[in-house]
Amino acid sequence: MNAPWNWSEQGACRTIAPDSLFVQGQEQNRAKSVCLGCHVRTECLAYALDNREEFGIWGGMTERERRALLRRRPHVTSWQRLLETARNTHGQTNDSNRWDIA
Repeated sequence: MNAPWNWSEQGACRTIAPDSLFVQGQEQNRAKSVCLGCHVRTECLAYALDNREEFGIWGGMTERERRALLRRRPHVTSWQRLLETARNTHGQTNDSNRWDIA
């Protein structure tokens, strides 16, 4: 029997101090840069959106960016499904700084 895949164990941030992802101001840009090229960026962002994470950098987005996205798309019931579909359909790579889901 296979154990469920834990995407967080594969994150680019797994080797940095967790507090470095919960910063404000200019430090957020540095924290977001950790997400560039991360292989589980989609899963991380979907988790944060689906669970309404209020603080920190998740999937390359700040809390303000996530709140704005949630306001623009109030009827999304599964961000995981939406982001995975967008990635698969449009060839979205994790190197992008922005998601084409607005």
